[in-house]
Amino acid sequence: MSEVASPEIKICVYCGTNTGTSPAYMQIAHDLGTTMAQRGLGLVYGGGKLGLMGAVADAVLGAGGHVIGVIPEVLVRAEVGHTGLSQLEVAEDMHTRKARMAELADAFIALPGGFGTFEELLEVLTWNQLGFISKPVVMLDVDGFYAPMLEMFQHAVSAGFVRAEHAALAQRATTVEQALAFATAPAPPTVSKWDGRGADS
Repeated sequence: MSEVASPEIKICVYCGTNTGTSPAYMQIAHDLGTTMAQRGLGLVYGGGKLGLMGAVADAVLGAGGHVIGVIPEVLVRAEVGHTGLSQLEVAEDMHTRKARMAELADAFIALPGGFGTFEELLEVLTWNQLGFISKPVVMLDVDGFYAPMLEMFQHAVSAGFVRAEHAALAQRATTVEQALAFATAPAPPTVSKWDGRGADS
């Protein structure tokens, strides 16, 4: 394990354990990790060594940064955990893992990924919506990867299931610079879900 001191600001990055079909996905993971380390921002992530997860962690470490991985026991047994991190925490299960990652992080950035990435992203958006946390959530939209999901959010607004103020909690970025600007600023102001208007489900 590295002896790099834990930074004051930590960003949780959600992303896939695959590399994806476009070279742009791996490139953005590398660029994000490198830039985070250069700016003294710590990484919190799922603790894996594969795909974009491994790429962003390796980039932070390669640039001298601090990385905290949080991985469930079942994935440790599957030998997909990263063994070179600054800090690796082993959680009992996936629910505990996600709660711990959210606790450690000051902000969240979602890179391309699959069902697990989508679930983590939607969970922290929901926690912001409900007022459980107030932390920036950024979708780093590489080559339009998140365009369909963002369209779905707007459809849910039009259909009366999500308020526009809550949809705005999902901040879209197209560059590393923009993503980190959103992630290191205060979360967007929002309204209470429980103010009597009854728009959300």
